[in-house]
Amino acid sequence: MISTATPPRTDDHNWWRSAVVYQVYVRSFADSDGDGTGDLQGIRQRLPYLRDLGVDALWLTPFYTSPMIDGGYDVADYRDVDPMFGTLADFDAMIGDAHALGLRIIVDLVPNHTSHAHTWFTAALAAGPGSAARARYLFAEGQGTHGELPPNDWESIFGGPAWTRVADGQWYLHLFDPAQPDLNWRHPEVRAEFEDVLRFWLDRGVDGFRVDVAHGMIKAEGLPDVGFSTTTTGQRQVELLGKGRLPYFDQDEVHEIYRAWRPILDSYPGGRMAVAEAWAETPQRLARYIGPDELHQAFSFDFLDATWSADSFRKVIDTALAEASVVGAPTTWVLSNHDKQRHVTRYGDGVEGLRRARAASLLMLALPGCAYLYQGEELGLPEVLDLPDELRQDPAFLRTGESRDGCRVPIPWSGELAPYGFGPAGSELSWLPTPATWRALSVTAQTGVPDSTLELYRTALRIRHQHPALADEADGITWLESEPGVLAFARDAGDSALTCVVNLSGAPVPIDGYGLPLVASDALTGPDAGRLLPVDAAVWLQRR
Repeated sequence: MISTATPPRTDDHNWWRSAVVYQVYVRSFADSDGDGTGDLQGIRQRLPYLRDLGVDALWLTPFYTSPMIDGGYDVADYRDVDPMFGTLADFDAMIGDAHALGLRIIVDLVPNHTSHAHTWFTAALAAGPGSAARARYLFAEGQGTHGELPPNDWESIFGGPAWTRVADGQWYLHLFDPAQPDLNWRHPEVRAEFEDVLRFWLDRGVDGFRVDVAHGMIKAEGLPDVGFSTTTTGQRQVELLGKGRLPYFDQDEVHEIYRAWRPILDSYPGGRMAVAEAWAETPQRLARYIGPDELHQAFSFDFLDATWSADSFRKVIDTALAEASVVGAPTTWVLSNHDKQRHVTRYGDGVEGLRRARAASLLMLALPGCAYLYQGEELGLPEVLDLPDELRQDPAFLRTGESRDGCRVPIPWSGELAPYGFGPAGSELSWLPTPATWRALSVTAQTGVPDSTLELYRTALRIRHQHPALADEADGITWLESEPGVLAFARDAGDSALTCVVNLSGAPVPIDGYGLPLVASDALTGPDAGRLLPVDAAVWLQRR
């Protein structure tokens, strides 16, 4: 019998190998002071909720001093907290409480670029061409008779040229917004600075880092043209990367950086770790970021991008597990994050999207390795598609019309009126508006409701922590015979075994032969002797 209360495991320096990590988009999680913006004290107040949910660690999006042009991914001071989120004392109090509750803290590190408000960049602009201050960034002379054209044809992920010209005629590189100038990672001062930043936060007790744009810090020598024939942004650049065509991503020299970081992480007790947000040409190249001398994990975004079919999911799972076995590291699984449309909506939205999202969550949580949850997915939140244009703040929207704001709407906690307990009692402010339909999706509305998405996550996470077959991060999976359109696999640990079955076919399928149900994403039908798993549903079963 599975226990009903299991604290997260915190006594293992390999905790990250099978952890469930909850991503907190700080601005939209919980507001402690009623100004409409989430903050560190808000997180601190909600830590018991996260402990009771059953996660092992929190990944916090950037809370550093920032002009907030790109939601904090434009950092002006890597060693301080922006006043909109609180103070360093607030951070220290928050991480102390988290550790006391058995929760670890992973912070976002943004090393590819700084904010244009960073003291290094303001000094570079003031110092002029050829200066030591300017050498920390990627400045270059323009093309054309008078240098009036960009140095090459590189384009920003957010749309438009990746170069901006300054008053003295030189251009600086920004793979994202002009307010995010790219650093020159061949400069020794840049490397030394970030090694010191790592130590600063490790000394404050952080348990790990999520490395933003981990594949982008090194650019090809000579800054060669790519040869774009049309404007390309976002996902299109990822597609081109798959063809090995981008000289500013996944350069071999980037691995030198991580080989210098790993001894720093290893010098601290308690299993300090780092996970790469990296895009690479092949799964084999992505696996190069992982290993005993580099980073501990790299996000596997192929799982997030899988289509709703048994063949697509099985191919992604097999590929990811095979690559993980080569490097001796766990696979990471993720369905949603702050940059992607929420998977309820990606899978069809409405009733169908939620049904599929619940099934995909059980599939993900049954797989070996580390799972990353995005805040609000445990509530079944959909993407907000109808935000007024004037309220959107994503810089990509201003340049391309594409916006990530819809997955960043503050999550609902309680109450009958928006913003549903996001702030203190009586507060009506939230930096993005919350839909009226979210009243029924709040934490309070779902707590204790047996078939709610929140209770499904709580049950699944409790079983994941308790069941020996799911707790063994070294164990792989065994695919079982199943009907077309159905995924069925077993996880084994000695005498204990668990089977996960996911029905992606067009009709209910019998499951009685797989064992006794422990948790299901949808109500099973049929008599006890012939239980059926509905369409777009998943179930975990105890093997007989």
